[in-house]
Amino acid sequence: LSGKWFYIAGASRNPEFKEAAKTFQAAFFYFALNHTEDTIELRQYLTVGNHCVYESSILNVHRENKTISKRGEGQPSGTQLLCGRGRTVLACAMGTTVPCPWSHQSLPPPEKDKERVASMILTADPKIYMLAQDLDDEQNVALSLYADKPEVTQEQLKVLHVAIECKGLDKSEIIYADVKKDQCGPLEKQHEEERKKTNEEPQEDAEQG
Repeated sequence: LSGKWFYIAGASRNPEFKEAAKTFQAAFFYFALNHTEDTIELRQYLTVGNHCVYESSILNVHRENKTISKRGEGQPSGTQLLCGRGRTVLACAMGTTVPCPWSHQSLPPPEKDKERVASMILTADPKIYMLAQDLDDEQNVALSLYADKPEVTQEQLKVLHVAIECKGLDKSEIIYADVKKDQCGPLEKQHEEERKKTNEEPQEDAEQG
């Protein structure tokens, strides 16, 4: 999962999800995994109202219950890794037909000040994955698709179509991101130049020493 990912589209009947999806004109982010410390550095770039919004945070990986959280240690908020690659996304989303490597356990409901729980669904295609919320709640179920490129093939998009239809949603309810409206390119470039310069400085110091 390390690298750059783009938000492609999402669908839900949940008013909060739909409002947020309409607000984001475009979105992409970077995952940087630290296996030693069980953390993930998240850098996300959101285009909202024709303006770029940047946020950087550290996610904690909890191997014991297969969750990722943004808050205090051991809290179950964040993302639950649901199924491994090679499983069909439909079977993973439904929690049936194909057994997952681990059970689709129900996590405790998040408190007000905690993150919303979501399930990360890894598909047979390593270039895409999905996030799912409230899979057992017909009125609030939400599914969103992410890819390693800003545009996806029809076959990749079909993964989202199949999943939302099996959960009772219609393709007309999908809200798509528009990479043409992205305003974060210049800031991303600036950050990359700064990171490159930061990485070069220790090497220069070592050579001078």
